[in-house]
Amino acid sequence: MAKLYFLGGERVRKQDSREINEAAFREAGDEPRVVVFPWARASFDNTFKRRERLFHYFKNLGACRVDFVDYGDSFKDICEKVECSDLIYLTGGLTTVLLERLKRKSVDRLLRKYDKVIVGRSAGALALSKKGVITKGRQPAVKMIEGLGLVDFSVKVHYKPSKDAVLKRLSKEEKIYAIPERSALVYEDGRFSFMGDVYVFQDGEKTRVD
Repeated sequence: MAKLYFLGGERVRKQDSREINEAAFREAGDEPRVVVFPWARASFDNTFKRRERLFHYFKNLGACRVDFVDYGDSFKDICEKVECSDLIYLTGGLTTVLLERLKRKSVDRLLRKYDKVIVGRSAGALALSKKGVITKGRQPAVKMIEGLGLVDFSVKVHYKPSKDAVLKRLSKEEKIYAIPERSALVYEDGRFSFMGDVYVFQDGEKTRVD
């Protein structure tokens, strides 16, 4: 199984989760080959600047190669890119869009078999989880979505304490790891580690995890 990095969110332009990405890249080996799935946006228009930004960011982190998987790629093309990679990166955006595209292209099967490093940022993190918690607004409308289930726990990204009440309520039925921006939960073979402030909501209670 891959080593999974659940990144709560990052402003890529500011590289404000650089330390977390550095750790993931080191784990992937010297000069890792990186494959990016930028599939979490409803439209593929105007992606060049985002791709260029990620390309230079990842090259600066030590990647020897950065490939982007286009939605129009064949399954064979996607398999070849994944098989040649050391790290897979799932970007942020719309989680439901990302999940639908990963399943339609059978990428979920590839992720389940992958045994290197996967980084999921924001929507990417929710997609990897058992269930993802999406909240919006000060009086949040709540949506629980089924993730790909690469792990047996649920995740809330972009966590802020203002969401505590709804998360405590949901945690009576479901254990939830709440990950703020610039923080990450790292998981491998049943072992957890944490970078930054991460919280667990369980049985209606909130606890900071170390």
